[in-house]
Amino acid sequence: MKLPQSVNVLLLGGGGREHALAWRMAQSKRLAKLFIAPGNAGTASVGTNVDLQPTNFASVKQFILNNNINLVVCGPEEPLVKGLFDYIRNDEQVRHTAVIGPLADAARLEGSKAFAKAFMGRHAIPTARYRSFTVNSLQEAAAFIDSLRAPYVLKADGLAAGKGVVIAPTACEAKAELRAMFDGRFGAAGATVVIEEFLHGVECSVFVATDGRNYKILPVAKDYKRVGAGDTGPNTGGMGAVSPVGFADEAFMAKVRRRIIEPTVRGIAEEGMIYHGFIFIGLMNVGGDPYVIEYNVRLGDPETEAVVPLIESDIIGMFEGMAFGTLDNYELRISPRTAVTVVCAAGGYPNEYRKGDVISIPDDAEYPDVIVFHAGTRSEAGRAVTNGGRVLAVTALGETLDQAITRSYEAVGSVGFADMYYRCDIGQDLVEMEVEA
Repeated sequence: MKLPQSVNVLLLGGGGREHALAWRMAQSKRLAKLFIAPGNAGTASVGTNVDLQPTNFASVKQFILNNNINLVVCGPEEPLVKGLFDYIRNDEQVRHTAVIGPLADAARLEGSKAFAKAFMGRHAIPTARYRSFTVNSLQEAAAFIDSLRAPYVLKADGLAAGKGVVIAPTACEAKAELRAMFDGRFGAAGATVVIEEFLHGVECSVFVATDGRNYKILPVAKDYKRVGAGDTGPNTGGMGAVSPVGFADEAFMAKVRRRIIEPTVRGIAEEGMIYHGFIFIGLMNVGGDPYVIEYNVRLGDPETEAVVPLIESDIIGMFEGMAFGTLDNYELRISPRTAVTVVCAAGGYPNEYRKGDVISIPDDAEYPDVIVFHAGTRSEAGRAVTNGGRVLAVTALGETLDQAITRSYEAVGSVGFADMYYRCDIGQDLVEMEVEA
C-alpha cells in the first residue's frame, strides 16, 4: 500500500515541534492540503489551523471523514498513549487512514517509565540500575535510595509534561521528593515512582524513524533542559538544542546502533507491537558507552526544530515508508550543516508567566539562514501574541557550530516581547569539547 500522490495531512499538536514538521511538509511536492490541530500563529503561515483537540478522538475521526485525510501525524505523546492509533485502526470508516505513531501498548514505552525499564531489561538494553515503587513500599524505596550513591534520580512513572524527573543531591532530599511524589506532586503520574542510579556523562537525543521492523536514524541532537545558563535552575521542556553533536561520532553511533537501536526495534517486533512512528531515545554517553535514560514515542521539542531543518529528502515519503512497512526503500538525505535552536521563553517560565503579549519577529530576508518556529503563540487581531512558556524557537543553520550559534543569537536579538528570557550559552559546551579535542 501507498499514500496517494497528492496527500491531505492532519498534523496534531500546537507547539514548536509541530511548526517545524508543518514547515518541512509544506515543502513537499506531494502535499495537497495541510491541517494543523490546534496549531499556532506560525503554523497558520504554512497550513490551515483547526480548532480541534488531539485527544478528542471522535472529532478527529469526523475531521478525517469531512476532509478526505490520508495521513495523520501525531506530534505530542498524550493522544498516542491514550490510544489515538488504536481508535483509528479499529474504526471501519477511517481505518484506511495512515497514522504516524505507535498503538497504545507500544506507547507505554513513554507512558510508563516502569514498563520502559522492564522492556530494556527483557532485551538486554543498557540502562541505569533501578527499581519501581508505590506508596505501599515506601520503606523499601528508602532502603534502595540508601543503596545508591548521590545524586539520586526519581521519575514519575506516567506522563508529567516532561517535568516528572527530579535529581536530588542528598539521600534526605531524595526521600522528601519521593514522599512529595506519592502525595500528588505530579498527580496520577506519580502513583508509581522509578528510582535509579545517576549516570555521569553527556546526554544526547537519538531519533529513529521506524515502520516496526526497518528503521532510519535521524541527526543526533543535544537539548538543554535547565532554565539557567550553565545548566542551573529547574528543568523545563527545553531551552535550546544543537544538531548534530560532535561527541556522537561514528564509533559511538556504531555502539548505539548495535546495543540500543537494533535490540529496541527487534524487541518491538518480537513483542508484537505495532509501531509506525518515531522512537526518541534519550541517551547518556558514559565514557564512550551509551546508556538509555528514557524512551519517548514521538519527536522531542525543541530538538525537532534543530533536526527537521537538516532533513533534505521528502518527509512525506518518509512518513509513507513508516506507515506501510517500506521504510527500507526510503533514501534519507541529511544536510552536512549544523543547526542551533535557541528558545525564547516568557519571563517566569517554567513557573507562572504572562500570556497575550505582542511578539516582534525579525524579517526572513534579514536572516536567510534562520527559521523562527512558533511554539507558545496564537494570533490575535492579525498579530502573534504569547500563549505559552516557550514562545519561539529560533533555529539557525551554519557550516560550523560556531557560525550557527552566532546566527541564531543575532536573530534572537531582533525578537521582542515583554519580559522575554533565553539562555545565552546554548551550544557553548560543545564548542569547548571541540577545542579540547
